[in-house]
Amino acid sequence: MKNLRVTTTIMAMAFVGLTAMSCKDDQKKDSTATMDSEVSQEQASTSKSNVQNPESQQVLADYMVLKDALVATDEKAAADAGKKLESTLKSIKLDSYTSEQQKELKEIVESATEHAEHIGRSDMAHQREHFQMLNQDVTDMVAITGTANTLYQQFCPMYGEGGAWLSMEKEISNPYFGSKMMKCGEVQKEIN
Repeated sequence: MKNLRVTTTIMAMAFVGLTAMSCKDDQKKDSTATMDSEVSQEQASTSKSNVQNPESQQVLADYMVLKDALVATDEKAAADAGKKLESTLKSIKLDSYTSEQQKELKEIVESATEHAEHIGRSDMAHQREHFQMLNQDVTDMVAITGTANTLYQQFCPMYGEGGAWLSMEKEISNPYFGSKMMKCGEVQKEIN
């Protein structure tokens, strides 16, 4: 009989202890979930979402047309795309960004506009040289504006000291060599 009481007492204490620990874990989970939710809301309110404004979307679209013209080694199409990109860059509005972002974007846009202008009036070799510099500007812009599309940063080590570009396709189509070395390059990273 004494063993039965001891066993019952031990079982009751174990039950109470497990119940208390279980309740404590549930409280931790609730407080962790609340904290995670608050952090997510704070991040959403303080950072820019990855939804581009229409102007930066158009810059990226014009950039892709230019890249494709260089892949095709089509000098006239590349020149036309450079002129279109130049026009788009000149009309971009920056007022939806913070003052610091506006300052950075203004510098990026000025540089990109100059490269697009050169592409619009140059031969293929010069177009590709300016595309290499333009790519850095567009990549920097996307880092600030975000992107509505998945982009692939690709790189060819054979062009000068190496040439990078952005693409909407994972498959390599090299804008620096066109059909001469169409598949030269690799995906360096995915940008979402």
